[in-house]
Amino acid sequence: MNWWQRSLKELQFKFKVNSLKGFVSFFLIGTLLSVSLAACSGANNSSSSGTNTGTGKKPNVELTLVSFAVTKAAHAAIIPKFVEKWQREQNQTVIFKQSYGGSGTQTRAVVDGLRADVVHLALALDTQKIEKAGLIQPGWEKKFPNNSIVTKSVAALVTREGNPKGIKTWADLAKDDVRVITADPKTSGVARWNFIALWNSVIKTGGDETKATEFVTKVYKNVPVLTKDAREATDAFFKQGQGDALINYENEIVLAVQKGKKTNYILPEVNISIDNPIAVVDKNVEKHGNREVVEAFVKYLFTPEAQQEFAKVGFRPVDETVAKTKEFAEKYPPIKNLSTIQELGGWDAAQKKFFNDGAIFDQIQAKKN
Repeated sequence: MNWWQRSLKELQFKFKVNSLKGFVSFFLIGTLLSVSLAACSGANNSSSSGTNTGTGKKPNVELTLVSFAVTKAAHAAIIPKFVEKWQREQNQTVIFKQSYGGSGTQTRAVVDGLRADVVHLALALDTQKIEKAGLIQPGWEKKFPNNSIVTKSVAALVTREGNPKGIKTWADLAKDDVRVITADPKTSGVARWNFIALWNSVIKTGGDETKATEFVTKVYKNVPVLTKDAREATDAFFKQGQGDALINYENEIVLAVQKGKKTNYILPEVNISIDNPIAVVDKNVEKHGNREVVEAFVKYLFTPEAQQEFAKVGFRPVDETVAKTKEFAEKYPPIKNLSTIQELGGWDAAQKKFFNDGAIFDQIQAKKN
């Protein structure tokens, strides 16, 4: 074999060895790359699906409900039912954060930064304040059934056992020897409804605005202390023994009876429909990314199942099928002369006329002092 034949064989051997090494290296690199890509792909899929690996269960979701004080008992019964329903249907746990207090106080807290997802307040005026702050989108009233009125009630007059002062109508609250307990319209939505009910009782029976002002002035002179909210008014009357008469929601009185309090109360024939709206706080919901569960909860509150729970603790059902059942038709008798806030010009007009700084309520308080 000559030299060039030997050189050719050596080159062929080296080429085979090097090719084998190259192939093995390429195979190992390719395998590792494939494993890495698969791992990355798996991680991305897990993240985008929003589920926990291997379980199919969605991460927990939080919902913050801010409401006025007297709804607490109703929501305590409703929320567990919704949580169970959502868990069963969506395989997801809903964690509720809740805040209760005077409607006006709650409104200011939300405007000032309390990150509510849902607000259930005593009157549309308070919801409108949150809307004007840019937190709720305009048109919220039309997003849910019944113009978003989820609970309603009427005003009631509660007396001491045996009714020693002979209180039967609104007019009796203006007597010199009667002491009246009610909340402060500056902090309580219930108290604003109470004020409107007193004013309306004169207008609806033929009186003019001068007579209405005189009457309401006399009644508030008989109020020894204005409580922060409806629940505090109830406690002042029942627990502390203050006053001869208490003005409050019918639902608050019904609840007191259910808790064993001996209660004498009258539903005046001239009355006001106390309508309580609910709304989604859009700006906060967008930040929290929980709109699906928030809107599902609000819709659930209008169902017969939830309305029954509201009715059990004193609220008049907004669902007609619930309202017409024997149990609740007897529990909530019709009111002979029932007005609405719209008949008095709506809440914007009422706020300006009665409750703004320097308006009629402030004028009454100044005379009282």
